[in-house]
Amino acid sequence: MPSLEQLKMFIAAAETGSFSAAGRTIGKGQSAVSTAIVNLELDLGFELFDRSTRKPQLTGDGERMLTYARAVLMQLDNMTCAAHSIFEGEEASVRLMLDDALMLPSLSKILIEFGKKFPATRIDLLSSVSPEIPGMIVQGTADIGLMFSGGTVQKGVEQMFIGNLPFVSVSHPSYPLTQLATIGANELLSHRQLLLRSPQGSVLDQFPALSTQLWYATSFHTIRELVLQGVGWAYLPEHLVSTSIASGQLARLNLRFEHKLWSPPVECIKPKHTRMGPAASWLFDNIKNVLS
Repeated sequence: MPSLEQLKMFIAAAETGSFSAAGRTIGKGQSAVSTAIVNLELDLGFELFDRSTRKPQLTGDGERMLTYARAVLMQLDNMTCAAHSIFEGEEASVRLMLDDALMLPSLSKILIEFGKKFPATRIDLLSSVSPEIPGMIVQGTADIGLMFSGGTVQKGVEQMFIGNLPFVSVSHPSYPLTQLATIGANELLSHRQLLLRSPQGSVLDQFPALSTQLWYATSFHTIRELVLQGVGWAYLPEHLVSTSIASGQLARLNLRFEHKLWSPPVECIKPKHTRMGPAASWLFDNIKNVLS
């Protein structure tokens, strides 16, 4: 059976183009590398290198085996990484429950950094509407919650206000509301409004119903697609629609009762009286800056 040392020398020789260069790379003599590869070829039953040229060239069989050799060493690195993670007390997984409107580019960057810092810890990204998230944290369905604030103290969770997320009112450019220079509450009554609501019927108090015609969805991304098709108008996170507004796919509505962008508060929550592991603690501390 091939040894790990043989595989390392084989990969080094293939990548550097010579046995002597491979030896310098891994701190071995040329003869040790050559002997290890010959023994590896004997174990496998076929040649890995064509030695008829000045520099050894991988054979077709050698090319095939190189892929597997790299995979074996990568798996070994993964195992070593997992062992270190276990020794350091890092969690096998961290579950982040968030309102999908808060899947911001800045959050993606934080998650990428998390993956580098805790490569052996899995991230489970769970999506729900904000009013349902505190209950799921209390029930143990998730470790960290990222949500729009309900404006009240939630039992069983530790709440931290982290900033505000700007929303804009939008519709398709051909929707009737866009024909009005300014729009008051009375004009909105007869035009279909798209709102967020959970399957259990929970709604956010910060998203008021301003129309007699209401359609509901459980995702802001779904609402955005409906608005793009001209189904109605809606308040949507600015980062979800800014590109579509700039390209003319969506139109921003000029509401008379809005002086500034409407920006609901956002909270990061975690269970009370529960000690978080190092990976979850790092993620919680960094998510606090997602709106900075």
